[in-house]
Amino acid sequence: MSKNFRVLAAVTLAATLAAASGCSSTRDEDSSSSGGGSSNLVGIAMPTKSLERWNNDGAYLDELLKKAGYETSLQYADNKVDQQITQIQNMINQNPKVLVIASIDGTALGPVLDKAAQQNIKVIAYDRLINSTKNVDYYATFDNYQVGKLQGEFIVDKLGLKDGKGPFNLEPFSGSSDDNNAKFFFSGAWDVLKPYVDSGKLVIPSGKKLSSNDDWKNVSIDGWTSQKAQSEMDNRLNSYYTGGKKVDVVLSPNDSLALGIEQSLESQGYKPGTDWPLITGQDADLANVKNILADKQSMTVWKDTRTLGEQVSKMTDQIIKGETVETNDTTTYNNGVKVVPSYLLPPVVVTKDDVKTKLVDSGFYTADKLGL
Repeated sequence: MSKNFRVLAAVTLAATLAAASGCSSTRDEDSSSSGGGSSNLVGIAMPTKSLERWNNDGAYLDELLKKAGYETSLQYADNKVDQQITQIQNMINQNPKVLVIASIDGTALGPVLDKAAQQNIKVIAYDRLINSTKNVDYYATFDNYQVGKLQGEFIVDKLGLKDGKGPFNLEPFSGSSDDNNAKFFFSGAWDVLKPYVDSGKLVIPSGKKLSSNDDWKNVSIDGWTSQKAQSEMDNRLNSYYTGGKKVDVVLSPNDSLALGIEQSLESQGYKPGTDWPLITGQDADLANVKNILADKQSMTVWKDTRTLGEQVSKMTDQIIKGETVETNDTTTYNNGVKVVPSYLLPPVVVTKDDVKTKLVDSGFYTADKLGL
């Protein structure tokens, strides 16, 4: 995404939000909820502080809304569904105009959102679709199928699969089984890679059953945790890679999983520049970008979450003002009850060669932070 686009987006956002209703005091991050309503309140429910990206997402959205004059209640749920439900209920008790929710389990929020609907509180699903309820009004995210497609295409290109090279040993992973996005990530990648699996150019020594995209949960890592990914990779290496057999490529849907996979490989004696496999990722987390620079990760799909925060802030303002809410996809995201009007943002591939031009020059990271 170009620098000019980000500047234009920021200017447009400032102009759009300048007329937001009057300024009032803000609630502190993770503050406890209290009774009483506010015509200027926006509730923000984030899944966890344990992943870098959710800290960044929550803090930036909170900052944008406060700068626009809105009162906020920002809550993190420690990846516990019951805790998130309780936090959302507490926000509903405060009678906000809008709830922005990045769900932990996209199927678990129906009952609490029934209560939000009874109070005419509008709901924006943030990055993760909320399923099995009619009471989600809008969805803002990146093109998650495209994220996986970019990962698959990167593997095909770097291994020379279109030129008939192979076979290569592949170990595929997918994201948390309760995260609706994980299905889209895997589907995008597997639609690209499966023909090469079928032709024998990609071989899965661990024997994971992946006959179709619908089998994505067979390789899922619940909670998106590095520790579980590391343990799973340890098991695969110890069980299926003996006698000198090496893994050539790992499909990792995000950076958290990639980090655990990389730690497993290192513990098993793999070395960058010699037998280190190609590894994909997503989110441009700091540790992973450093690993890209150290040749321990091949790429990451960067979703500039600043643009997501800006879009959600704009949509929030449009809801509160009673204006038409901007969307660009009204067909793709069916939550089992309705097709949720959505706004999709484009993801971007980052490799070692363009860390500086894409991540540093855009202001996402400083050169010092990356050791450049």
